[in-house]
Amino acid sequence: MTGHLGTAPTGLLERSIDRPRALARRFGNLAGSRAYDLFVPSWYVGGALPLVVMLHGCSQSARDFAIGTRMDRLAEEQGFLIAYPDQPRSANIAKSWNWFRNGDQRRDRGEPSILAGLTRQVIADFNVDPARVYIAGLSSGGAAAAVMALAYPELYAGVGIHSGLACGSAGSMAEAMLAMRRGALLEPMRATHPVPTIVFHGDRDRTVSPVNGDQAIAQARPDAALTVATIAGRSSGGMAYTRTVLTEADGPWSSEQWLLHGAGHAWAGGNPAGSHTDPAGPDASQEMLRFFLSHAKGGGPRRH
Repeated sequence: MTGHLGTAPTGLLERSIDRPRALARRFGNLAGSRAYDLFVPSWYVGGALPLVVMLHGCSQSARDFAIGTRMDRLAEEQGFLIAYPDQPRSANIAKSWNWFRNGDQRRDRGEPSILAGLTRQVIADFNVDPARVYIAGLSSGGAAAAVMALAYPELYAGVGIHSGLACGSAGSMAEAMLAMRRGALLEPMRATHPVPTIVFHGDRDRTVSPVNGDQAIAQARPDAALTVATIAGRSSGGMAYTRTVLTEADGPWSSEQWLLHGAGHAWAGGNPAGSHTDPAGPDASQEMLRFFLSHAKGGGPRRH
């Protein structure tokens, strides 16, 4: 069923107690189930909106991630839906997405199948523009977003990886710990169908080495001639950064890599009321949305 909020199916409108504009929902399949919050702008009465799926990091919750990234406020202002899946401790004791397990890095298996099914559920139940569906995450959530870009390139028009790793960087917990410290020992596979990707990583990240940001952006590159532009800047909070913009010379693909100078393992420009945030950094949430909404399936760049 597709429709606007006022005609959503019975049982889909339960509100989160502490976030009254977020719907408490759940998706399940043979691989398991996950609860998720769905933010819907208060003014929404219909009309196709973009959707962003946001994957929290280790030890976080959907609510914590929403607070730290300020995505609800941006969604209210700019007009889009956001789904925040919640990883339970029953799936991972640290609440980390299992990006490093072979069974959770493949299409139609494990957590990727759950996250793809959850995305399709929102598209089916609400008036989502299927050409403007995106996925992003922090740390383990960023690594899981990279997995989704390779496993379901037809579903997502853009991916955001903040302090994460490339898909295929590890195949076990032991390999994951090594990859986090040193990067993947073997060069991660190149994407067969590259999805436009924006990467943020602190150059003082002691949890996930910044080399993983290099590997994540390299994985997303198409086998085509690219133009490269590098811009140095400084956030309003005083953090210096280097932004590298990669553009396909004869196609619609583009990607960005933001190297945050002096930053650790935290969401840049985030709200200090949430965990793992660095308010001094450039606004990663705002920049991701700018990047996402300039890309759509079925053609070249597009503005919202």
